[in-house]
Amino acid sequence: MMKKSFFFALSLLLGCGYSFSQKSSCMADFDFVVSKVKSNYPGYYDKVKGDKVQELARLEQDLRRRITLHPDSCGKYLDKYCQFFRDHHLKVRRNPGPDREWVQSDTSSYGKNIAVDTNELFALTSGSATIEGLWVSFWGEMAVIKDPSTGNYLGISVSVVHWKPGQVMFSFSPAKQDGLKPGSHPPSGDTVFNVIEYTTWKGARDSKTLASLHVSRHILEIHDQMFLVRKSARPRSDTAMMRSYIPLYPNSGNIFFTYGILSDSTFFIRANSFDGFKDKIEKTIKDHWKDIMCRPNLVIDIRGNGGGQDDEWQMLFRLIYTSPFLSKGVEWYACEDNIKGYEDDIKNGTLRGGEEGLKWTQSLLDEMKKNPGGFVVHPMMGKDDTVKEDTVYKYPRRVGIIISEGNGSSAEEFLLAAKRSGKVTLFGDQNTAGVLDYSNSVPVDLPSGKYYMRYPMSRSRRLPDNPIDNIGIAPDVLIPYPPNYQLFDKLDIWVDYVKDWLEAGGK
Repeated sequence: MMKKSFFFALSLLLGCGYSFSQKSSCMADFDFVVSKVKSNYPGYYDKVKGDKVQELARLEQDLRRRITLHPDSCGKYLDKYCQFFRDHHLKVRRNPGPDREWVQSDTSSYGKNIAVDTNELFALTSGSATIEGLWVSFWGEMAVIKDPSTGNYLGISVSVVHWKPGQVMFSFSPAKQDGLKPGSHPPSGDTVFNVIEYTTWKGARDSKTLASLHVSRHILEIHDQMFLVRKSARPRSDTAMMRSYIPLYPNSGNIFFTYGILSDSTFFIRANSFDGFKDKIEKTIKDHWKDIMCRPNLVIDIRGNGGGQDDEWQMLFRLIYTSPFLSKGVEWYACEDNIKGYEDDIKNGTLRGGEEGLKWTQSLLDEMKKNPGGFVVHPMMGKDDTVKEDTVYKYPRRVGIIISEGNGSSAEEFLLAAKRSGKVTLFGDQNTAGVLDYSNSVPVDLPSGKYYMRYPMSRSRRLPDNPIDNIGIAPDVLIPYPPNYQLFDKLDIWVDYVKDWLEAGGK
Protein backbone atom coordinates (compact mmCIF):
# COMPACT_ATOMS: atom_id res chain seq x y z
CA MET A 1 0.00 0.00 0.00
CA MET A 2 2.87 2.29 0.88
CA LYS A 3 4.53 1.57 -2.47
CA LYS A 4 1.33 2.51 -4.30
CA SER A 5 1.06 5.76 -2.34
CA PHE A 6 4.68 6.60 -3.09
CA PHE A 7 4.18 5.80 -6.79
CA PHE A 8 1.04 7.97 -6.89
CA ALA A 9 2.84 10.86 -5.19
CA LEU A 10 5.80 10.52 -7.55
CA SER A 11 3.49 10.48 -10.57
CA LEU A 12 1.69 13.54 -9.28
CA LEU A 13 5.00 15.32 -8.72
CA LEU A 14 6.21 14.44 -12.20
CA GLY A 15 2.90 15.55 -13.68
CA CYS A 16 3.14 18.88 -11.87
CA GLY A 17 6.70 19.25 -13.09
CA TYR A 18 5.61 18.62 -16.68
CA SER A 19 2.75 21.11 -16.36
CA PHE A 20 5.06 23.75 -14.90
CA SER A 21 7.60 23.17 -17.67
CA GLN A 22 4.90 23.46 -20.32
CA LYS A 23 3.60 26.70 -18.80
CA SER A 24 7.10 28.12 -18.44
CA SER A 25 7.94 27.24 -22.05
CA CYS A 26 4.76 28.84 -23.37
CA MET A 27 5.23 32.00 -21.30
CA ALA A 28 8.77 32.36 -22.66
CA ASP A 29 7.36 32.05 -26.19
CA PHE A 30 4.67 34.61 -25.38
CA ASP A 31 7.20 37.10 -23.99
CA PHE A 32 9.23 36.61 -27.17
CA VAL A 33 6.22 37.26 -29.43
CA VAL A 34 5.22 40.40 -27.52
CA SER A 35 8.78 41.73 -27.67
CA LYS A 36 9.32 40.93 -31.36
CA VAL A 37 5.99 42.35 -32.48
CA LYS A 38 6.74 45.61 -30.70
CA SER A 39 10.27 45.87 -32.05
CA ASN A 40 9.86 44.35 -35.55
CA TYR A 41 6.29 44.84 -36.77
CA PRO A 42 6.26 47.89 -39.08
CA GLY A 43 2.61 48.59 -38.27
CA TYR A 44 2.92 48.55 -34.49
CA TYR A 45 2.89 52.28 -33.84
CA ASP A 46 0.37 52.85 -36.64
CA LYS A 47 -2.11 50.57 -34.87
CA VAL A 48 -1.30 50.82 -31.16
CA LYS A 49 -2.37 54.34 -30.27
CA GLY A 50 -5.21 56.03 -28.38
CA ASP A 51 -7.65 53.54 -26.87
CA LYS A 52 -5.80 50.68 -28.56
CA VAL A 53 -2.90 51.01 -26.08
CA GLN A 54 -5.06 49.93 -23.14
CA GLU A 55 -6.96 47.41 -25.25
CA LEU A 56 -3.72 45.64 -26.17
CA ALA A 57 -2.51 45.77 -22.56
CA ARG A 58 -5.74 44.12 -21.39
CA LEU A 59 -5.42 41.44 -24.07
CA GLU A 60 -1.83 40.72 -23.05
CA GLN A 61 -2.85 40.38 -19.39
CA ASP A 62 -5.76 38.09 -20.28
CA LEU A 63 -3.59 35.87 -22.48
CA ARG A 64 -1.00 35.51 -19.73
CA ARG A 65 -3.75 34.33 -17.39
CA ARG A 66 -5.02 31.86 -19.96
CA ILE A 67 -1.53 30.48 -20.59
CA THR A 68 -1.15 29.90 -16.84
CA LEU A 69 -4.44 27.99 -16.73
CA HIS A 70 -4.23 26.18 -20.08
CA PRO A 71 -0.61 25.92 -21.30
CA ASP A 72 -1.60 23.07 -23.64
CA SER A 73 -3.42 25.67 -25.79
CA CYS A 74 -0.23 27.71 -26.18
CA GLY A 75 -0.25 28.06 -29.97
CA LYS A 76 -3.80 29.41 -29.94
CA TYR A 77 -2.92 32.16 -27.45
CA LEU A 78 0.29 33.13 -29.20
CA ASP A 79 -1.55 33.64 -32.48
CA LYS A 80 -4.43 35.42 -30.73
CA TYR A 81 -2.01 38.15 -29.68
CA CYS A 82 -0.97 38.60 -33.32
CA GLN A 83 -4.62 38.66 -34.42
CA PHE A 84 -5.11 41.91 -32.50
CA PHE A 85 -3.25 43.68 -35.33
CA ARG A 86 -5.60 42.29 -37.99
CA ASP A 87 -2.80 41.55 -40.42
CA HIS A 88 -2.62 38.12 -42.07
CA HIS A 89 1.09 38.62 -42.66
CA LEU A 90 1.60 38.62 -38.87
CA LYS A 91 0.91 35.21 -37.32
CA VAL A 92 2.21 32.32 -35.21
CA ARG A 93 2.15 28.75 -36.47
CA ARG A 94 3.36 25.38 -35.21
CA ASN A 95 6.90 24.64 -36.30
CA PRO A 96 6.76 21.32 -38.16
CA GLY A 97 10.41 20.38 -37.86
CA PRO A 98 13.95 21.19 -39.05
CA ASP A 99 13.86 23.96 -41.65
CA ARG A 100 10.08 23.95 -41.20
CA GLU A 101 9.78 20.69 -43.10
CA TRP A 102 7.55 18.08 -41.53
CA VAL A 103 9.41 14.89 -40.64
CA GLN A 104 7.83 11.75 -42.09
CA SER A 105 7.85 8.18 -40.75
CA ASP A 106 8.19 5.06 -42.85
CA THR A 107 4.90 3.79 -41.41
CA SER A 108 1.75 5.73 -40.70
CA SER A 109 0.36 6.19 -37.20
CA TYR A 110 -1.62 2.97 -37.78
CA GLY A 111 1.60 1.25 -36.69
CA LYS A 112 2.55 -1.02 -39.57
CA ASN A 113 2.55 -1.25 -43.34
CA ILE A 114 0.45 -3.80 -45.22
CA ALA A 115 1.41 -5.27 -48.57
CA VAL A 116 -1.47 -5.64 -51.04
CA ASP A 117 -1.64 -7.85 -54.10
CA THR A 118 -3.58 -5.41 -56.27
CA ASN A 119 -4.19 -7.90 -59.11
CA GLU A 120 -5.74 -10.41 -56.73
CA LEU A 121 -7.78 -7.72 -54.95
CA PHE A 122 -9.10 -6.38 -58.26
CA ALA A 123 -10.10 -9.88 -59.42
CA LEU A 124 -11.86 -10.67 -56.13
CA THR A 125 -13.75 -7.38 -55.85
CA SER A 126 -14.63 -6.68 -59.48
CA GLY A 127 -18.30 -5.74 -59.52
CA SER A 128 -18.44 -5.57 -55.71
CA ALA A 129 -20.95 -3.25 -54.02
CA THR A 130 -18.97 -2.99 -50.78
CA ILE A 131 -16.21 -0.50 -50.01
CA GLU A 132 -13.60 -3.22 -50.54
CA GLY A 133 -11.59 -2.95 -53.75
CA LEU A 134 -9.28 -0.64 -55.68
CA TRP A 135 -10.02 3.09 -55.86
CA VAL A 136 -8.41 5.73 -58.07
CA SER A 137 -8.21 9.51 -57.74
CA PHE A 138 -6.28 12.49 -59.05
CA TRP A 139 -3.79 11.77 -56.25
CA GLY A 140 -3.17 8.13 -57.12
CA GLU A 141 -4.51 4.66 -56.29
CA MET A 142 -5.72 3.29 -52.95
CA ALA A 143 -6.66 -0.27 -51.94
CA VAL A 144 -9.42 -0.93 -49.42
CA ILE A 145 -9.26 -4.35 -47.71
CA LYS A 146 -11.15 -5.94 -44.85
CA ASP A 147 -9.34 -6.20 -41.53
CA PRO A 148 -10.14 -9.76 -40.32
CA SER A 149 -9.31 -8.89 -36.71
CA THR A 150 -11.91 -6.11 -36.43
CA GLY A 151 -14.28 -6.53 -39.37
CA ASN A 152 -13.56 -2.93 -40.38
CA TYR A 153 -11.83 -1.82 -43.57
CA LEU A 154 -8.39 -0.30 -44.14
CA GLY A 155 -7.45 2.16 -46.88
CA ILE A 156 -3.88 1.44 -48.00
CA SER A 157 -1.74 3.48 -50.38
CA VAL A 158 -0.88 1.79 -53.65
CA SER A 159 0.48 4.90 -55.38
CA VAL A 160 -0.98 7.93 -53.57
CA VAL A 161 1.06 11.14 -53.74
CA HIS A 162 3.06 11.77 -50.52
CA TRP A 163 2.33 8.21 -49.31
CA LYS A 164 4.50 5.13 -49.74
CA PRO A 165 3.02 1.85 -50.99
CA GLY A 166 1.68 -0.19 -48.07
CA GLN A 167 1.16 2.72 -45.68
CA VAL A 168 -2.28 2.62 -44.05
CA MET A 169 -4.08 5.89 -44.74
CA PHE A 170 -7.58 5.28 -43.32
CA SER A 171 -9.73 2.89 -41.36
CA PHE A 172 -13.47 2.64 -42.12
CA SER A 173 -16.16 1.37 -39.76
CA PRO A 174 -19.95 1.32 -40.41
CA ALA A 175 -21.78 4.45 -39.27
CA LYS A 176 -25.26 5.89 -39.17
CA GLN A 177 -26.31 8.27 -41.91
CA ASP A 178 -26.31 11.29 -39.59
CA GLY A 179 -24.72 14.46 -40.94
CA LEU A 180 -25.19 13.73 -44.63
CA LYS A 181 -26.23 16.62 -46.79
CA PRO A 182 -29.82 16.80 -48.08
CA GLY A 183 -30.27 14.89 -51.30
CA SER A 184 -27.05 12.93 -50.79
CA HIS A 185 -28.42 9.96 -48.85
CA PRO A 186 -27.00 6.67 -50.09
CA PRO A 187 -29.39 3.75 -50.68
CA SER A 188 -28.55 1.65 -47.62
CA GLY A 189 -26.81 1.65 -44.23
CA ASP A 190 -23.59 -0.06 -45.36
CA THR A 191 -22.55 2.96 -47.43
CA VAL A 192 -21.71 5.40 -44.63
CA PHE A 193 -18.55 5.01 -42.54
CA ASN A 194 -16.76 6.51 -39.60
CA VAL A 195 -13.20 7.26 -40.68
CA ILE A 196 -9.91 7.55 -38.83
CA GLU A 197 -7.34 9.33 -40.96
CA TYR A 198 -3.81 8.26 -40.07
CA THR A 199 -0.71 10.36 -40.57
CA THR A 200 2.92 9.78 -41.48
CA TRP A 201 4.05 13.09 -39.98
CA LYS A 202 5.81 12.89 -36.64
CA GLY A 203 4.07 14.94 -33.98
CA ALA A 204 0.81 15.20 -35.92
CA ARG A 205 -2.44 13.66 -34.68
CA ASP A 206 -4.91 11.30 -36.30
CA SER A 207 -8.15 12.94 -37.35
CA LYS A 208 -11.73 11.74 -37.75
CA THR A 209 -14.35 12.32 -40.40
CA LEU A 210 -17.04 10.43 -42.34
CA ALA A 211 -17.05 8.68 -45.70
CA SER A 212 -19.89 7.65 -47.97
CA LEU A 213 -20.50 5.78 -51.22
CA HIS A 214 -22.36 7.50 -54.07
CA VAL A 215 -23.40 7.06 -57.71
CA SER A 216 -24.40 3.40 -57.34
CA ARG A 217 -21.35 2.89 -55.08
CA HIS A 218 -18.89 3.90 -57.78
CA ILE A 219 -17.73 6.99 -55.86
CA LEU A 220 -16.12 6.99 -52.41
CA GLU A 221 -16.12 10.40 -50.74
CA ILE A 222 -13.95 10.89 -47.68
CA HIS A 223 -15.74 13.96 -46.41
CA ASP A 224 -13.84 17.22 -46.51
CA GLN A 225 -10.78 15.36 -47.83
CA MET A 226 -10.96 13.69 -51.23
CA PHE A 227 -13.07 11.51 -53.49
CA LEU A 228 -12.10 8.34 -55.36
CA VAL A 229 -13.60 6.34 -58.22
CA ARG A 230 -13.97 2.57 -58.01
CA LYS A 231 -11.38 1.16 -60.39
CA SER A 232 -12.88 -0.71 -63.33
CA ALA A 233 -11.56 -2.49 -66.40
CA ARG A 234 -12.31 0.71 -68.36
CA PRO A 235 -9.70 3.35 -67.42
CA ARG A 236 -11.23 5.83 -69.85
CA SER A 237 -14.55 5.66 -68.00
CA ASP A 238 -12.77 6.02 -64.65
CA THR A 239 -11.01 9.17 -65.88
CA ALA A 240 -14.25 10.62 -67.24
CA MET A 241 -15.95 10.04 -63.88
CA MET A 242 -13.06 11.64 -61.99
CA ARG A 243 -13.23 14.72 -64.18
CA SER A 244 -17.00 15.12 -64.22
CA TYR A 245 -17.99 14.26 -60.63
CA ILE A 246 -18.61 17.21 -58.30
CA PRO A 247 -18.15 16.22 -54.63
CA LEU A 248 -20.90 16.69 -52.07
CA TYR A 249 -18.29 17.04 -49.32
CA PRO A 250 -15.36 18.95 -50.84
CA ASN A 251 -12.39 20.15 -48.80
CA SER A 252 -12.31 23.95 -48.50
CA GLY A 253 -12.04 25.75 -51.85
CA ASN A 254 -11.30 23.76 -54.98
CA ILE A 255 -10.48 26.29 -57.68
CA PHE A 256 -8.00 25.16 -60.31
CA PHE A 257 -6.11 26.89 -63.12
CA THR A 258 -7.84 26.71 -66.49
CA TYR A 259 -8.32 28.69 -69.71
CA GLY A 260 -10.14 28.55 -73.03
CA ILE A 261 -12.16 30.22 -75.75
CA LEU A 262 -15.62 31.16 -74.45
CA SER A 263 -16.95 32.51 -77.75
CA ASP A 264 -15.89 34.24 -80.96
CA SER A 265 -15.56 37.40 -78.88
CA THR A 266 -14.14 36.26 -75.53
CA PHE A 267 -11.12 34.40 -74.16
CA PHE A 268 -10.88 33.17 -70.56
CA ILE A 269 -7.98 32.65 -68.12
CA ARG A 270 -8.32 31.52 -64.50
CA ALA A 271 -5.20 32.35 -62.46
CA ASN A 272 -6.00 30.83 -59.07
CA SER A 273 -2.56 31.63 -57.61
CA PHE A 274 0.50 33.79 -58.13
CA ASP A 275 2.66 31.39 -56.15
CA GLY A 276 4.49 29.03 -58.50
CA PHE A 277 2.15 29.62 -61.45
CA LYS A 278 4.30 32.00 -63.50
CA ASP A 279 5.32 29.39 -66.10
CA LYS A 280 1.75 28.15 -66.44
CA ILE A 281 0.31 31.64 -66.90
CA GLU A 282 2.99 32.74 -69.37
CA LYS A 283 2.84 29.50 -71.38
CA THR A 284 -0.93 29.84 -71.71
CA ILE A 285 -0.63 33.41 -72.98
CA LYS A 286 2.17 32.56 -75.44
CA ASP A 287 0.48 29.40 -76.75
CA HIS A 288 -2.86 31.20 -77.24
CA TRP A 289 -1.56 34.61 -78.23
CA LYS A 290 -3.51 34.69 -81.51
CA ASP A 291 -6.70 33.49 -79.81
CA ILE A 292 -6.43 36.31 -77.26
CA MET A 293 -5.37 39.04 -79.67
CA CYS A 294 -8.21 38.44 -82.15
CA ARG A 295 -10.94 38.78 -79.51
CA PRO A 296 -12.24 42.05 -78.07
CA ASN A 297 -13.03 40.58 -74.65
CA LEU A 298 -10.93 38.86 -71.98
CA VAL A 299 -12.21 37.37 -68.73
CA ILE A 300 -9.58 36.91 -66.00
CA ASP A 301 -10.80 34.89 -63.02
CA ILE A 302 -8.67 35.19 -59.86
CA ARG A 303 -11.10 33.66 -57.36
CA GLY A 304 -9.19 31.66 -54.75
CA ASN A 305 -5.96 33.56 -55.50
CA GLY A 306 -4.41 34.49 -52.16
CA GLY A 307 -1.30 36.06 -53.69
CA GLY A 308 2.31 35.02 -54.16
CA GLN A 309 4.92 36.94 -56.17
CA ASP A 310 4.33 40.13 -58.16
CA ASP A 311 6.51 38.97 -61.06
CA GLU A 312 4.06 36.12 -61.77
CA TRP A 313 1.30 38.44 -63.02
CA GLN A 314 3.43 40.80 -65.12
CA MET A 315 2.65 39.18 -68.50
CA LEU A 316 -1.04 39.08 -67.62
CA PHE A 317 -0.88 42.79 -66.76
CA ARG A 318 0.83 43.65 -70.06
CA LEU A 319 -2.20 42.30 -71.93
CA ILE A 320 -4.53 44.83 -70.28
CA TYR A 321 -2.25 47.90 -69.90
CA THR A 322 -3.45 51.23 -71.36
CA SER A 323 -1.38 54.15 -69.97
CA PRO A 324 1.48 55.02 -67.59
CA PHE A 325 0.73 55.58 -63.92
CA LEU A 326 2.57 56.33 -60.71
CA SER A 327 2.87 53.41 -58.31
CA LYS A 328 3.63 53.90 -54.63
CA GLY A 329 6.21 51.41 -53.51
CA VAL A 330 7.09 50.20 -50.02
CA GLU A 331 9.42 51.39 -47.29
CA TRP A 332 11.45 48.94 -45.26
CA TYR A 333 11.62 48.89 -41.48
CA ALA A 334 15.27 49.17 -40.45
CA CYS A 335 14.86 47.40 -37.11
CA GLU A 336 17.76 45.50 -35.56
CA ASP A 337 16.50 42.01 -36.50
CA ASN A 338 15.88 42.95 -40.13
CA ILE A 339 19.38 44.35 -40.47
CA LYS A 340 20.88 41.28 -38.83
CA GLY A 341 18.74 38.97 -40.98
CA TYR A 342 20.10 40.45 -44.19
CA GLU A 343 23.65 40.39 -42.84
CA ASP A 344 23.27 36.70 -41.98
CA ASP A 345 21.85 35.94 -45.45
CA ILE A 346 24.86 37.55 -47.09
CA LYS A 347 27.29 35.84 -44.72
CA ASN A 348 25.68 32.38 -45.10
CA GLY A 349 25.05 32.62 -48.83
CA THR A 350 21.32 32.03 -48.45
CA LEU A 351 20.17 34.83 -50.73
CA ARG A 352 18.14 34.16 -53.86
CA GLY A 353 18.81 35.74 -57.23
CA GLY A 354 22.55 35.28 -57.54
CA GLU A 355 24.64 38.42 -58.13
CA GLU A 356 21.56 40.57 -58.74
CA GLY A 357 20.03 39.36 -55.48
CA LEU A 358 23.24 40.16 -53.60
CA LYS A 359 23.44 43.63 -55.15
CA TRP A 360 19.79 44.33 -54.30
CA THR A 361 20.19 43.15 -50.69
CA GLN A 362 23.47 44.95 -50.05
CA SER A 363 21.99 48.18 -51.39
CA LEU A 364 18.99 47.92 -49.04
CA LEU A 365 21.16 46.90 -46.11
CA ASP A 366 23.44 49.92 -46.56
CA GLU A 367 20.40 52.19 -46.54
CA MET A 368 19.00 50.53 -43.39
CA LYS A 369 22.26 51.03 -41.53
CA LYS A 370 22.07 54.78 -42.24
CA ASN A 371 18.69 55.00 -40.48
CA PRO A 372 18.42 52.25 -37.80
CA GLY A 373 14.98 52.08 -36.23
CA GLY A 374 13.40 54.09 -39.05
CA PHE A 375 11.87 53.43 -42.46
CA VAL A 376 13.90 53.51 -45.66
CA VAL A 377 13.12 53.37 -49.37
CA HIS A 378 15.18 50.92 -51.40
CA PRO A 379 17.68 53.06 -53.35
CA MET A 380 17.34 50.87 -56.43
CA MET A 381 13.56 51.23 -56.48
CA GLY A 382 12.99 54.89 -55.61
CA LYS A 383 10.10 56.51 -53.78
CA ASP A 384 7.64 56.43 -56.65
CA ASP A 385 7.76 54.20 -59.68
CA THR A 386 6.23 55.14 -63.02
CA VAL A 387 4.75 52.00 -64.54
CA LYS A 388 5.03 52.17 -68.31
CA GLU A 389 4.77 49.37 -70.86
CA ASP A 390 6.04 49.48 -74.44
CA THR A 391 2.77 48.45 -76.08
CA VAL A 392 -0.94 49.10 -75.74
CA TYR A 393 -2.68 46.24 -77.54
CA LYS A 394 -5.78 46.85 -79.63
CA TYR A 395 -7.30 43.64 -78.27
CA PRO A 396 -8.54 42.76 -75.76
CA ARG A 397 -10.57 45.96 -75.60
CA ARG A 398 -12.74 45.04 -72.60
CA VAL A 399 -11.39 43.05 -69.64
CA GLY A 400 -13.52 41.62 -66.85
CA ILE A 401 -11.66 40.44 -63.75
CA ILE A 402 -13.57 38.18 -61.36
CA ILE A 403 -12.53 38.75 -57.74
CA SER A 404 -13.45 37.23 -54.38
CA GLU A 405 -13.02 37.83 -50.66
CA GLY A 406 -10.07 35.42 -50.66
CA ASN A 407 -7.87 37.66 -52.84
CA GLY A 408 -5.00 39.14 -50.86
CA SER A 409 -1.39 40.26 -50.94
CA SER A 410 0.08 40.01 -54.46
CA ALA A 411 -3.38 39.33 -55.95
CA GLU A 412 -4.51 42.69 -54.58
CA GLU A 413 -1.35 44.33 -55.92
CA PHE A 414 -2.33 42.97 -59.34
CA LEU A 415 -5.82 44.44 -58.97
CA LEU A 416 -4.48 47.87 -57.98
CA ALA A 417 -2.38 47.87 -61.15
CA ALA A 418 -5.23 46.48 -63.27
CA LYS A 419 -7.62 49.19 -62.08
CA ARG A 420 -5.32 51.76 -63.69
CA SER A 421 -6.24 50.32 -67.08
CA GLY A 422 -9.10 51.87 -69.00
CA LYS A 423 -10.05 48.39 -70.22
CA VAL A 424 -10.73 46.80 -66.84
CA THR A 425 -13.93 46.21 -64.87
CA LEU A 426 -13.89 44.23 -61.60
CA PHE A 427 -16.72 41.78 -60.90
CA GLY A 428 -17.62 40.06 -57.63
CA ASP A 429 -20.02 39.94 -54.70
CA GLN A 430 -17.83 41.51 -51.99
CA ASN A 431 -14.50 43.21 -51.33
CA THR A 432 -11.18 41.38 -51.45
CA ALA A 433 -9.43 40.26 -48.24
CA GLY A 434 -7.47 43.44 -47.57
CA VAL A 435 -4.01 41.97 -46.85
CA LEU A 436 -1.48 44.25 -48.49
CA ASP A 437 -0.38 47.29 -46.46
CA TYR A 438 2.39 45.45 -44.59
CA SER A 439 4.25 42.87 -46.65
CA ASN A 440 7.46 40.93 -47.36
CA SER A 441 7.01 38.64 -44.36
CA VAL A 442 9.80 36.53 -42.87
CA PRO A 443 9.80 33.70 -40.29
CA VAL A 444 11.51 33.61 -36.90
CA ASP A 445 11.56 30.63 -34.54
CA LEU A 446 10.22 31.01 -31.00
CA PRO A 447 12.46 29.97 -28.06
CA SER A 448 10.75 26.60 -27.51
CA GLY A 449 11.24 25.60 -31.14
CA LYS A 450 7.63 24.40 -31.21
CA TYR A 451 6.35 27.48 -33.05
CA TYR A 452 7.49 30.17 -35.43
CA MET A 453 6.22 33.66 -36.08
CA ARG A 454 5.95 35.43 -39.42
CA TYR A 455 6.08 39.20 -39.50
CA PRO A 456 6.24 41.70 -42.39
CA MET A 457 9.34 43.81 -43.00
CA SER A 458 7.83 46.63 -45.05
CA ARG A 459 4.82 48.91 -45.26
CA SER A 460 3.18 50.49 -48.28
CA ARG A 461 3.81 54.12 -49.11
CA ARG A 462 0.08 54.41 -49.87
CA LEU A 463 -0.38 54.77 -46.12
CA PRO A 464 -1.97 56.47 -44.32
CA ASP A 465 -4.14 57.97 -47.07
CA ASN A 466 -5.11 54.86 -49.05
CA PRO A 467 -5.18 51.77 -46.81
CA ILE A 468 -6.18 48.36 -48.12
CA ASP A 469 -5.86 46.15 -44.99
CA ASN A 470 -9.22 45.03 -43.58
CA ILE A 471 -10.96 47.09 -46.27
CA GLY A 472 -10.06 45.34 -49.49
CA ILE A 473 -10.78 46.28 -53.08
CA ALA A 474 -14.42 46.59 -54.11
CA PRO A 475 -15.93 45.15 -57.30
CA ASP A 476 -17.14 47.66 -59.89
CA VAL A 477 -20.07 45.41 -60.78
CA LEU A 478 -21.86 43.17 -58.27
CA ILE A 479 -22.58 39.66 -59.52
CA PRO A 480 -26.17 38.75 -58.53
CA TYR A 481 -25.57 35.00 -58.15
CA PRO A 482 -24.34 33.15 -55.04
CA PRO A 483 -20.59 32.41 -54.87
CA ASN A 484 -19.14 29.05 -55.85
CA TYR A 485 -16.08 27.78 -53.97
CA GLN A 486 -15.96 24.37 -55.68
CA LEU A 487 -15.09 25.25 -59.25
CA PHE A 488 -12.33 22.71 -59.81
CA ASP A 489 -11.34 23.29 -63.47
CA LYS A 490 -14.90 24.07 -64.59
CA LEU A 491 -16.75 27.24 -65.57
CA ASP A 492 -19.82 28.52 -63.74
CA ILE A 493 -22.60 31.09 -63.94
CA TRP A 494 -20.25 33.85 -62.74
CA VAL A 495 -18.08 33.37 -65.81
CA ASP A 496 -21.17 33.35 -68.03
CA TYR A 497 -22.41 36.57 -66.42
CA VAL A 498 -19.12 38.42 -66.94
CA LYS A 499 -18.78 37.11 -70.51
CA ASP A 500 -22.32 38.25 -71.38
CA TRP A 501 -21.79 41.63 -69.65
CA LEU A 502 -18.67 42.28 -71.71
CA GLU A 503 -20.22 41.09 -74.95
CA ALA A 504 -23.30 43.26 -74.36
CA GLY A 505 -20.97 46.26 -74.73
CA GLY A 506 -21.13 45.91 -78.50
CA LYS A 507 -18.34 46.60 -80.94
